Formats: sequence, C-alpha cells, structure tokens
Amino acid sequence: MQREIIKPGHTLKIKTMNNYSENANAIAEVLSSYFKGVFNGDTALLRKIFHPQSILAGDVNGIPYFKTLDEYLEGVSKRKSPQELNETFRMEILSIEIINSIAIAKVHLPIFDFNYYDLLSLSLTDSGWVIVNKLLTNVKIY
Repeated sequence: MQREIIKPGHTLKIKTMNNYSENANAIAEVLSSYFKGVFNGDTALLRKIFHPQSILAGDVNGIPYFKTLDEYLEGVSKRKSPQELNETFRMEILSIEIINSIAIAKVHLPIFDFNYYDLLSLSLTDSGWVIVNKLLTNVKIY
C-alpha cells in the first residue's frame, strides 16, 4: 500500500504496511538480525539493518558512550564475538511500540560481563524498517 504525504512544494511517497502484525513481524526480523549481528560479530549484517547516519549513545558503567555507526562497527570487528567465546545466546525483545512509520523497541542483550538494555528507534523506509538510533546502558546485577 502506498500513502502520499503532501508537504508544501513537493510530494513524498512512503511505503506503509497494512497492519500492526505485519509491522511488528518486520521489526522483529530486524531485531533478530541485530541480535545475530551482535552475537556473531557480523558487521556486514549490522550495517544492513542500521541507517548509515545512525547514532549510538548511552553509558557503560556510568561512562558516557557516543559513537557513529562506523565507530561502533569498528569496535565490533575488533573484539571476539560472544559466539566465538562460547557464550549462551540470551538476547530478547522486551517490547515494540509502533506509531505510523516509526517504532521503538526495548531489547535486552546480556553479553560478556554486561547486562545491556537498548532502546532502538526504527523508521520505515522504502527498503523496510531500519534502526536509526541506539540508546544503551549496562544495568549492573548485584
């Protein structure tokens, strides 16, 4: 289904899906790819699901974290992956909220000695849902 949004001076066409279930399933596929990319250290897969201008921000143990997508992927490429270290896959989707062509996903990524929680902003583009922003924090377990 195509929907036209008319703004002064031009027309923009945005591809939308028919219902919440289709959108939620498509977003869940992106999140599954995100988990696989992080777990396996697959930077090519991660690059496919992030918008090229994505910003990644938050804190790790109280230390501010702010990176471009390229900086983030460079870090992923230089570390051993959780899969290489024989970690158990425990990543999970906690929630997905969708409003028109935008969405927020809350996910949990316990990897290495970290207990990460991410808030991922997604946007529906002509090529499908992509992650446009990643907010992250490590929640210490006492």
